[in-house]
Amino acid sequence: MNILLWHVHGSWTTAFVQGPHTYLVPVTPDRGPDGLGRARTFSWPASVREVPPEDLREAPVDLVVLQRPHERALAERWLGGRRPGRDVPAVYLEHNAPDGDVPGTRHPCADRDDLTLVHVTHFNRLFWDCGSTPTEVIEHGIVDPGHQYTGRLPRAAVVVNEPVRRGRYTGTDLLPALARAAPLDVFGMGTEGLAAHLGLPEDRCRSADLPQNHLHPAMAQRRLYLHPVRWTSLGLSLLEAMQLGMPVVALATTEAVEAVPAGAGTLSTRPEVLARAVRNYLEDPAAAAEDGARARQAALRRYGLKRFLDDWERVMTEARS
Repeated sequence: MNILLWHVHGSWTTAFVQGPHTYLVPVTPDRGPDGLGRARTFSWPASVREVPPEDLREAPVDLVVLQRPHERALAERWLGGRRPGRDVPAVYLEHNAPDGDVPGTRHPCADRDDLTLVHVTHFNRLFWDCGSTPTEVIEHGIVDPGHQYTGRLPRAAVVVNEPVRRGRYTGTDLLPALARAAPLDVFGMGTEGLAAHLGLPEDRCRSADLPQNHLHPAMAQRRLYLHPVRWTSLGLSLLEAMQLGMPVVALATTEAVEAVPAGAGTLSTRPEVLARAVRNYLEDPAAAAEDGARARQAALRRYGLKRFLDDWERVMTEARS
């Protein structure tokens, strides 16, 4: 198939484009949000083709994967009047947990009969009000980074984008107390100045924005992965940490309670319990490695790439039938 989709979520797209199709990714001269083109910090195969909007008018497109509410009108305009869901098969992929009037949040694609709404977690499908629109859940799959864990650094890795702006959503306010249990290395976009924002010494809360090929080895050197997120969809960095072989300490919120099984780390809604678990891993590297090995096996079973691609193949085939 020729599949049109926008570059919205680099990590998710990295897994999706490992399939057997041709992936048409819009590119604009400014490489803005509607025309980012190919990823520059992720490894994508040659089957991902950058396409200027003017070339889409006559392009053969078998399926459109929509990911943002405005993309339906954008696709219709760029495809020369072909309407996603009517003239071209379409699915709408919802990456995020609902925001706003939870649990009564109405999805922008609610009560539609011309597309399938795909959620990335069962939690998201449960909390979005999708009305009569057909829904599916295709859980994440990731490209296995390999068992890289060493845990040689007695520090906790945190991966989050824009922790200052997103604040309580990402549990940024919990970091000062957790930094007393272990020094933190916070990786992600928009993390500069985080220590000063939190009133922490630089050594207790270091920040860096690394490309994925450098991020994974850096994460794996830390003793544990810390996931203090209150309200967001299931972070792919959590699953990547598990597949790297890292033990997990996480808030027991949203889909994390499904993703992290017993023996792979500690889940709790009490920050003091998380802090205690962090200290235990720092003091017992052998236990950290054992829990990390179990985390890796659990993530490979549930979030493997083959299952993910097979699930998408089924949904995309049904959308075109």
